[in-house]
Amino acid sequence: MKQWIFDSHAHYDDSRFDEDRHELLASLPAQGVGYVMNVACDLASCSQALQLANQYEFVYAAAGIHPQAAGEIQTVPDYRERLRKYLKQPKVRALGEIGLDYHYEDFPRELQRKAFAQQLELAVELDVPVIVHDRDAHQDTLELLKKYRPKGIVHCYTGSAPMVKDILELGLYIGFTGVVTFKNARKVLEAAASVPLDRLLIETDCPYMAPEPVRGRRCDSSLLQYTAARLAQLKGVSPEELVKATCENACRVYRIEDRLPV
Repeated sequence: MKQWIFDSHAHYDDSRFDEDRHELLASLPAQGVGYVMNVACDLASCSQALQLANQYEFVYAAAGIHPQAAGEIQTVPDYRERLRKYLKQPKVRALGEIGLDYHYEDFPRELQRKAFAQQLELAVELDVPVIVHDRDAHQDTLELLKKYRPKGIVHCYTGSAPMVKDILELGLYIGFTGVVTFKNARKVLEAAASVPLDRLLIETDCPYMAPEPVRGRRCDSSLLQYTAARLAQLKGVSPEELVKATCENACRVYRIEDRLPV
């Protein structure tokens, strides 16, 4: 029986796909990719993500405001109502990506925290999973997750192995990208080793994070085979078993009950 890859976090609305977006997406099922979650970063990309999800049966969408776009909560007063409308669409299965990013100083941290908290509150109210972005903001991210206790995913995990325990205790899933294949990935691999197979997700975060041996090129969902192979090796299972488990996990967290034919 064929095992479908689920790319649990992608950005096919990104401009780096403008030249061949539709050709690439149409080619993915033949390469074993059966599901893609296309994740928005601001209100404009919410619309684009939904359009792609409605166009391709195997593509789903998430709607939310990324910490680097947190200024929209000031410039668009009705942003929560707009998100509500997106989240009522059948192909929109999560609120994301949302969170905190302290890597750059250009984005006021207090505004990020406010945007994150307001969107967490909305997700809990609507009972939808969140997709959490956490870059160099582990403690503040964890504090807000503990306060609101949403369902969902911490994506592109780069935190420590000890923090994994806190995330798992909140009932959240944890996603890993092609970073697990990098030569300097010791910390990330230690964290991945501590995530049970039934709470693990694989993702591209494409067009970013292309795995070895193609690191540096534009990433796409077909390259998840390398991420899956490395994590399978780490977990002591076959790549097929890893792909099957992570696909089932993503379908569970995103509440996708309709399976593709196998």
